[in-house]
Amino acid sequence: MRKKSVAVLDIRSSEITAVVGERGVNNTFIIKSKYTCAYDGYAEGKLIDEDSFLFAVNDAVRSTVSATGGIRTFYVGVPGEFTKIINTDKVTSFQSVKKISKADCDYLAGMSAPSDTDEYQTIRHSCLYYVLSDKRKIIDPIGTISDSLQGKFCFYQCKNSFVEILLKAFKRFSGISEIKLIPTVYAEAMYLVEPELRDEYAVLFDMGYISSSYSVICGNGLAFSESFSVGIGHIAVYLMTELEIPFDVATALLSIVNLNAKESLGGIEEYVYEGKPYKFSTILLRDKIREGLDGICETIEECRQSFTGKNLDGKTVYITGEGVKAVRGTAEHLSNRLVKNVEIISPAVPYYDKPQFSSLLSLLNIALADAKSTSFFKK
Repeated sequence: MRKKSVAVLDIRSSEITAVVGERGVNNTFIIKSKYTCAYDGYAEGKLIDEDSFLFAVNDAVRSTVSATGGIRTFYVGVPGEFTKIINTDKVTSFQSVKKISKADCDYLAGMSAPSDTDEYQTIRHSCLYYVLSDKRKIIDPIGTISDSLQGKFCFYQCKNSFVEILLKAFKRFSGISEIKLIPTVYAEAMYLVEPELRDEYAVLFDMGYISSSYSVICGNGLAFSESFSVGIGHIAVYLMTELEIPFDVATALLSIVNLNAKESLGGIEEYVYEGKPYKFSTILLRDKIREGLDGICETIEECRQSFTGKNLDGKTVYITGEGVKAVRGTAEHLSNRLVKNVEIISPAVPYYDKPQFSSLLSLLNIALADAKSTSFFKK
């Protein structure tokens, strides 16, 4: 594989995608190879079916390796369900005023690091911001003058059980010598949200299929992140149960209904499945879908209340993920229900400028820019 290219594995809650890509012009990407495989997903911090996961990883990686060749390192996105965020606030003082160096920042990060446990281990860290002795907050203190340095750090830990099953999945690929882990919630925050928005705190909600993540971003890290097992797939299950219809029909109806369309008392939505027509009142379908979305809104509100570090009442909620556009009008309904400005955010890349590609390109962006400092596990 060309040295400028990297291989990335994006693990969503309904499918796994492997890509090989390199940096294009104007911060875009050149995708050399891409392969997606569906699987049973994860919920409540556990894989629903390990065999399904192993097969999907093997299928995606094998297809990518055979299409590209020469892959020795794979960057793997760790979903929020398997990630724990730990924030620390430490300060170090110097004997006299001095110019801050990278070594000073590394020392402060080292003294701030939490210990690994039997259940979790640290895979990466970032600093939200630094504070100098004159109380100035700064993102990059290197080269500035101060007699002390304070750092608000974020350490990203991964479940050891997830690492173990991941290494098992890669075991059969003898040519791949190392696996580097990237927390997906961090990758999305840094790639999708502009620095000026992060400096004053920003809220990002990734609506997945089975699992979703709510993150509060500050500077170059996360001040808060929580994942929960609710997504657009649960609304399809709700429709299936309430209307007593096959799951495939429920999923199809989600894509047909438009929550923003003008209400019509006599409106009917119809879908034919295996030769059988299914007809329902448009108003009934909208009401059921809105009920499902309201459950997601309640969870978002619970996350907002759990974060006490900053008043987020006036903050825009940026939403992304494959669940955002599964139902037309989702963003508008969330905005009305939450009484907040809700804005869809996605990669500014041709052909991939859709919310469902946010995690994939965010991971690719981090992998290309940061090949050295991401923690890795050698086989």
